[in-house]
Amino acid sequence: MRIISGTHKGRNIVPPHNFHARPTTDFAKENLFNILNNTVDISKLEVLDLFAGTGSISFEFASRGAKQIDTVELNGIHHAFIKQTARKFGFEQIHAIKTNALKFISFCSATYDIIFADPPYEMSGIDKIPDTVFFHNLLNENGLLIIEHSCKYDFGNHSRFYDNRHYGNVKFTFFK
Repeated sequence: MRIISGTHKGRNIVPPHNFHARPTTDFAKENLFNILNNTVDISKLEVLDLFAGTGSISFEFASRGAKQIDTVELNGIHHAFIKQTARKFGFEQIHAIKTNALKFISFCSATYDIIFADPPYEMSGIDKIPDTVFFHNLLNENGLLIIEHSCKYDFGNHSRFYDNRHYGNVKFTFFK
C-alpha cells in the first residue's frame, strides 16, 4: 500500500502485522482520486474519513494538500498507527479521533467538503450512513459523501444519490 500522488508520492504505508483492516486497493484509490481531481480542488478541502482503518485515504488527501482531515477509527491499534504515521510523514492537518464512526456522525457539529466512509463490508447499518450524514447536515454546500462498499449494496434509489463506480470488488457510491 502506498501514497499515489502529491508531496509524499510513492511513500509506503506499512501497518503492523496485528492489523485487521481491509485497506482500499491502490488501484481503486487511484481511480477515486482521478475522479476527485477532476471535480474538486483538493487543497481547499476539509475532509472526514470514517472507519479510517490504515488511514490510507487520509494520507492520500494530506499528500495532495487537503486543508484539514478528521480521521475517525475505533480500533486502538489502527488509531495509534494513523497518529504515528501522520506524525512520521509530517501531516499536521490530520486529526485522528478514536471513537465509533456511526456515533461520531450523530453528534458531530463540524461540516466537511468530503466525507469518505469505508465501513466493514459485513457491518449492519451501512445503508443508514447517508441518511445520518444528511440529517445532521455534515456536508458543506456542494459537498460529497463517498461510501466504499461491496456490490451487495445498491444506493441508486437514494434521494441524494449522485454516481457510483466499480473497481473490481470495490464500489464507490457518491451522494450530494
